[in-house]
Amino acid sequence: MISRTFLPGPAAATVRTPQGAVLPVPEGWTLLPPGDAALTRRVKAAGEHWLVQEKVGRRLFSRGVWAPQDVIARIEAELAAERATEGHARRKAADTNRRERAQADYVRDFEAAVLAFLAFHERHAAIARRLARAVTAHATPVGSGTVARTRRIPLQRRAEAAVIAWMRHQTTAYDTMAIPKVRGKRREVRRALAQRSQELLRRYRRGDGAVTAGAGDCPLARALDHRGI
Repeated sequence: MISRTFLPGPAAATVRTPQGAVLPVPEGWTLLPPGDAALTRRVKAAGEHWLVQEKVGRRLFSRGVWAPQDVIARIEAELAAERATEGHARRKAADTNRRERAQADYVRDFEAAVLAFLAFHERHAAIARRLARAVTAHATPVGSGTVARTRRIPLQRRAEAAVIAWMRHQTTAYDTMAIPKVRGKRREVRRALAQRSQELLRRYRRGDGAVTAGAGDCPLARALDHRGI
């Protein structure tokens, strides 16, 4: 099997090498777009192919796989026949049920981790539950791309990061700030806002009477009330 990796080309049926050279795609090849993981795996295993990837920010995105058109057509037909069987339907249903159970378990565990991080005073238990629900609903959906979906850090740290991120967007003016495009400036602003959020959370942990659910001067209560949470 021969596999090469390229960047998208400047025109149809072209690719660009990491060094910048533009190459035409071999005649008789077609681009298999991303989206069908099983089909892509089999096409890649079948023989020579070219991977097309593009980095956007820090993330690397697949733009598809170039391979002989007859190979792709043959494998598509084989997969279609397999997927039409009753056994495949049963396996697919079982896989779906397993993923749904795993997601439900994760959502429950994540919300518990958020509540543990919040650790609000008992007088603020109701707003802690509201905030935990809001953060969990935002952070845990599959494919959301939030910190809650990474497995690289422990669950408790994911919960903390998700709370601070939610508060940055919902209780501060971060989304409308005109931040200078200076290296490190956005990180500096986020750090300052995180400190403000942490101080607000500490007030709830202490049980300060000035921060009560629905209090007009509390940005957290206002954010939850505004969204009907």
